[in-house]
Amino acid sequence: MKKRALRVLACLAICFMLASPAYATESGVTVTVNGTAIETGFTSQVLNNQTYVSYFSIVRALYPDATAVWANNQAEVTAPGLKLCIKPEAKYIVANGRYLYVPNGVKVDGTHILVPVRTLCQALGATVTWDATTSVISITAGTGPIASGDSFYNADDLYWLSRIIYAESGNQSLEGKIAVGNVVLNRVASSKFPNSVYDVIFQRNQFTPASSGSIKRTPSEEAVIAAKLCLDGANTAGNALYFVNPRVSPNSWAARNCTHVATIGAHAFFA
Repeated sequence: MKKRALRVLACLAICFMLASPAYATESGVTVTVNGTAIETGFTSQVLNNQTYVSYFSIVRALYPDATAVWANNQAEVTAPGLKLCIKPEAKYIVANGRYLYVPNGVKVDGTHILVPVRTLCQALGATVTWDATTSVISITAGTGPIASGDSFYNADDLYWLSRIIYAESGNQSLEGKIAVGNVVLNRVASSKFPNSVYDVIFQRNQFTPASSGSIKRTPSEEAVIAAKLCLDGANTAGNALYFVNPRVSPNSWAARNCTHVATIGAHAFFA
């Protein structure tokens, strides 16, 4: 019943935004695009220190030829050089095949689908500035939408990162999967470890799936998504370089020698 209600609301949101009647902002925030305030078909809210905005008014202001339809339980937007998919309650949006993290999820407010303004503008290739004295968010168009996933994601990194995520955390939440990917990428960036995803994963005595062979299993769709989110900057584990399952290893080297960063699902993360 809840899913059906969300579908109905989202369909109404598409129709509402295309019609663009007046709708006052709820947070007192003014949003301008290339210097012009958005005043119709728009609302905004501040949720957990993030400003969420109804997405299509901003898309249309930056890309006047943009169109939106409801398909596959999500809003699908097309414009020259842009394919944008936004699913209510999802913890990411997809822009040109790029997965951009929305930690608190995509929101539905009445007839509006809301996403964080900075994440939306990243997808649209626009810049965002905030003036606290006037409560104005200024959005400025860039040279075009975000680069495609095909050109951005390194195929080898994605291949191995998605497999280690699946092998180590296939039964964990999306946040837990991202955290495992964060550990690998944090190691790549650290002078203490090898400098490639493959070499980090296959460093001797580091990741059990690499030696057991379970890393060769085909990853789940969510594991691949988690890998893409990590490669696009999603982070749930901070600067962690190690993770363990405390129930399996209650007195691990990491727990005894490193700083605890977070516990997500079955794993504790340490820096």
